Amino acid sequence: MTVATPLRFVPVEQDDPLAEPLLAELAVEYAQRYGGTVEGVARWLRSAPAEFTPPGGGLLVGLLDGRPVTGGGFCRFDETTAELKRIWTDSRQRQRGHARALLAALEAEIATRGYRRVYLTTGDRQPEAEALYLAAGYTRLAQPLPSEGEVYPIAFAKDLDGVVTR
Repeated sequence: MTVATPLRFVPVEQDDPLAEPLLAELAVEYAQRYGGTVEGVARWLRSAPAEFTPPGGGLLVGLLDGRPVTGGGFCRFDETTAELKRIWTDSRQRQRGHARALLAALEAEIATRGYRRVYLTTGDRQPEAEALYLAAGYTRLAQPLPSEGEVYPIAFAKDLDGVVTR
């Protein structure tokens, strides 16, 4: 019987080589689903690295046998709320629970940083993302919260009461 190797989550900077394959594939996927060029989407994805730096933010990559298979980041939304961004799983590694494990790792890190709530928005052409967030206990909001940054039409939130921190 083969035992599955567990994911190991590591903090990275946005320009870390471990984040590169995930951001590259994310650029292709977003360009296909929403239009634009892969190069333009890639520039946009990498446009705000400071928001993913401690203490207010972070970026985690999940490694399987040393290879990046999932990743995502968070930044400060307000004093008590972190916002998830750039959630991604390698297309060859989907439907294996990696995204759920990523969300749990991000939530634990977010709670460790003192946030009490998680917020996110997603596009209307990502039904898989919507299903993931609902299955992970997020509540779909009637509309996105007011924000100065990027906002997408579908919003979710989750209180972090009871999230186990590291």
